[in-house]
Amino acid sequence: MSKILCWCRANAMLVISLLAAAATAFLVPPDRDYLGYYDLKTLSCLFSVLAVVGALRDLHIFSALSQRMVRTFSTVRGVCTALVVITMFGSMLLTNDTALLTFLPLGWFVLSSTGQEKHAAFLFILQNCAANLCGMITPFGNPQNLYLFSYYGLSAKMFFSVMLPPFVLSAVLILLCCLAFPKDRLSVPEAQAAVASRQAAVYGGLFCLAVAMVLRLVPYVLGLTVIVLALWFLDRHALKTVDWGLLATFAAFFTFSGNLARMEPVRVLFARLLAHGTMLISALTCQIISNVPAAILLSRFTQDARALLVGVNVGGAGTLVASLASLITFREYTRRVPNGGKHFLFLFSGISFAFLIILLTAMSVAMG
Repeated sequence: MSKILCWCRANAMLVISLLAAAATAFLVPPDRDYLGYYDLKTLSCLFSVLAVVGALRDLHIFSALSQRMVRTFSTVRGVCTALVVITMFGSMLLTNDTALLTFLPLGWFVLSSTGQEKHAAFLFILQNCAANLCGMITPFGNPQNLYLFSYYGLSAKMFFSVMLPPFVLSAVLILLCCLAFPKDRLSVPEAQAAVASRQAAVYGGLFCLAVAMVLRLVPYVLGLTVIVLALWFLDRHALKTVDWGLLATFAAFFTFSGNLARMEPVRVLFARLLAHGTMLISALTCQIISNVPAAILLSRFTQDARALLVGVNVGGAGTLVASLASLITFREYTRRVPNGGKHFLFLFSGISFAFLIILLTAMSVAMG
């Protein structure tokens, strides 16, 4: 029983999504219309990105890149800023949760090995902000972007034009926060990570193929087939370590949102709520059910793709449950500092809600 409870805590969002899907299935019994709920392109693209990133991580390419950057700095501020920046860029190319799983452990390694663990909470929070708020600039950086990009059939030009202003403001705010780290000098330990260049080139090509799938330059069925076959022969471990829980969460929320969209009272309720402002309502919805399910749910009730896109990305800041990535950050920190949960939550809430308020205010003015 204790193992089941531990699993449920570790996979809280998956459990919630499955329960939500099951609850609505009682009100809308399964039928042929269920098949129309699932966006196979989104699921295929998400799987492909996660699989290729897993293969690249198996090569230690991200650790090697991080170590090279970190060794060029010699102060707490310099090292922590480098870690935040590499998380920022990592989230643009990977999913935000993958960037955190890759770079949070490196941050802890650097701080703990140099006796600077006291800065870990602040560093983890800024890395979390960097992953959530800077991953918004690419269609595959945040999972909800990949879904909305496909669902609304957005062009790359339109997507980048919408997301550039909140991205720039977020990046500036994050970098300003990095100035709070002290300039204390430290000696960063060497930790070499060997990278097989030929495999890295092949996996880099597969990653470009996954990106082409997202941008609709390559049919997703063809891209998925090539990536699965390539990894089956080159790195089956990468296929095994795909975040199947995230994919299952997407599928469950497709069921949940599809069923809600068929309930007339729910349609009327969300139509009234969204009339007060799609961006604001979507950001507030994220605070309760997280940004990925909020994007899936609200997309059924609005055609204002621009406001919804900004809202569910900015809405990743705020509460701990506003983004799945934030739960990963909290888990990674409390694993290393078991008694630091309250301090982390206090600091996290102050910083994250400040980001949310500033970004919502600025974007409300910018978008009229």
